Amino acid sequence: METPQSAIEIDVQRGNAAADLLHRAFSTTGIHGHTEMPEDILPTGVSSGSLEHLLFITLTVAIDYQRDAIGLWRSSRVTFEDPRTRYLFDPQALHEAAFSKIIADMQRHGLSKKPERDARTWQTIGVTFFKKWSGNPRRLLADAGWDAPTVLKRLRRDTHTQRGRAVPDFPFLRGPKIGPLWLRMLRDNVGIADLKVMDQVPIPVDIHVARASLCLGVVKGRFNGPLPELFEHIRSAWFQSVKGLHVRDRAMIALDMDEPLWHMSKYGCSKRDRTTRMCPARDSCEAKDFCVAGTIQVSSNTVEMDT
Repeated sequence: METPQSAIEIDVQRGNAAADLLHRAFSTTGIHGHTEMPEDILPTGVSSGSLEHLLFITLTVAIDYQRDAIGLWRSSRVTFEDPRTRYLFDPQALHEAAFSKIIADMQRHGLSKKPERDARTWQTIGVTFFKKWSGNPRRLLADAGWDAPTVLKRLRRDTHTQRGRAVPDFPFLRGPKIGPLWLRMLRDNVGIADLKVMDQVPIPVDIHVARASLCLGVVKGRFNGPLPELFEHIRSAWFQSVKGLHVRDRAMIALDMDEPLWHMSKYGCSKRDRTTRMCPARDSCEAKDFCVAGTIQVSSNTVEMDT
């Protein structure tokens, strides 16, 4: 039976303190010793910030849906580095290639786990950039005035006609998790500094960000139901919690917490024992003083929480 939403609380003061601690740790010694995200490693021969880099990030993140991120980005790099499959990152080549070939080649190095869906997503986005934006995602960003909220609206809104009906230009890239995640990667990985109003972009909530937010006690209470029903609470929690904090010479924004929370869950909170309700990595965790007692069980679809 689902718990009423009124049972959920957001502890902004706790979130503010946790955000300050975790971001400083991630920027220095790391979270559980890790400072590198799976998308940080470039394919061999690709220059940081180049068009090739931008397309590598854009197409790969579009299929980062219920995937092991480390495996996904490794497969994407190998696919890029293989001369037989390198064309998959070229919008014009995607326009010219047979769909059956794209399906087969995306499976060659494990890039695709859902063959037809992933290939359709990949090809549609690549062809959209070829036909509408001369193969360069920067042209879309410029057309949106480099305004991050406008970019997200365009991802959700822009369509093309196919067999007499409107079809999204950016399947999955337009989603509430992947759209913000793409913008963060454009800023942090590709180095696109022209993006503005990034403070209005919500944190991309996946299973790791959700689990870490609950284990920190930033979002707490009693709940037993679908994981997506907590997403808005988690987004709101980090929008509020980063206020007043700074990253070097600018104000911290919710997106800045994506990587620290991902690492905290991936290498710590995900090990939390169902029986003892304790995390075996707690004593070595940078945020051990924030670790809450109680039941926290998070899967890709459901949450059981009593904290």
